[in-house]
Amino acid sequence: MSQSQDKAIVVVGGGISGLTTAVEAAEAGYNVTLVEKRPYLGGRVAQLNRYFPKLCPPYCGLEINFRRIKQNPRIKFHTLAEVESVTGTEGDFTVRIKLNPGYVNEKCTACNACAEACDTTRPNDFNFGMDNTKAAYIAHELAYPAKYVIDKSACGASCKKCVDACKYNAIDLDMQTKTVEIRAGSVVYATGWNPYDAAKMDNLGFGRVKNVITNMMMERMASPNGPTGGKLLRPSDGKEAKTVAFVQCAGSRDENHLKHCSAVCCMASLKQATYVREKSPQDGKAFIYYIDLRTPGKYEDFLNLVNADPNVSLVKGKVAKIEEDPATKDPILTVEDIVGAGKIRQQVDMVVLATGMEPSAKGSNIGMTLEENGFINAEGQAASTYAAGVAKRPNDVSSSVQDATAMALKSIQSMVRR
Repeated sequence: MSQSQDKAIVVVGGGISGLTTAVEAAEAGYNVTLVEKRPYLGGRVAQLNRYFPKLCPPYCGLEINFRRIKQNPRIKFHTLAEVESVTGTEGDFTVRIKLNPGYVNEKCTACNACAEACDTTRPNDFNFGMDNTKAAYIAHELAYPAKYVIDKSACGASCKKCVDACKYNAIDLDMQTKTVEIRAGSVVYATGWNPYDAAKMDNLGFGRVKNVITNMMMERMASPNGPTGGKLLRPSDGKEAKTVAFVQCAGSRDENHLKHCSAVCCMASLKQATYVREKSPQDGKAFIYYIDLRTPGKYEDFLNLVNADPNVSLVKGKVAKIEEDPATKDPILTVEDIVGAGKIRQQVDMVVLATGMEPSAKGSNIGMTLEENGFINAEGQAASTYAAGVAKRPNDVSSSVQDATAMALKSIQSMVRR
């Protein structure tokens, strides 16, 4: 064993990029500590209904990675955790990690007794607030680790019904925040992305027009374990949405919002158009309003497949505004029709905004150099520190996995050099 092998490769972020970096490095024989701020691993991918272009569920791949983690003693992970600081020099870092309490210990068997006893609810952030969970909750049915969390801010300090209901003594409402320090030979930031705040685009009506949702909300709505059980139901009245408009570049490629192209939005909307057609094969219609359709290389075939459906309309034009019909609550879009050299007014059941990727590193204090859009600058970082996946540029899942594998190799090389 080399001198550096008593140190870990620390991976910050437990999404698909962080998971890939961790398992690839660990299976090559290196110790890895994975740090994730949420109570579960899987990141944004865990919230998707399907991948494009194969249209398969994401948990096929995630479950394989979870099994690899579970079986590999070289991987340690912390959920509900945040990196507070990274100090030191190449090959010899001290990483300070804050462990936030979830008020449930390792004795939890995910039996659901605590949630059944709990009579307080909270907005379900996993489903973007479209439904509620109990204050004692697990993020979703396939969450890893399969352990409940207590949201004390929702239930109040005096409630102990969950404690009384748990026969395994797994709930500890006195659990405190802890801090640990880890020696690291390399640090990889796989901090991922957040959906851009659609409410910042006043003309598109999010939060004002009830049946305007975002693309990530659409993923959860279409998911069998989502808030509607996989049905495309309008938020205003629960009516099935059969005509759906997709608004591209909602915030992306905009000097007033996100200057960059978010790379995946075109493919995501094409994919979601198939959800509409699948749910309503006879009369479902999808309208995609775009500036440019960016489907490079192998994705061109998927574009052609979706475009061949006569009930899917691709319209080159920018959406100027979205209003609400006061009687029906239908969204009404006013669109610049570039090809027809005029304006279109389109009334639909529901609108999906293809909101862009905002890097999670933006505005954070992670100690890495950021480029102008808030992504981690891949060049010019301290030696033995790297960024993977969407942390450094907008990427789809397969590209993020490839990049994360490369960052695992770079981390190993850093360890070997020491």
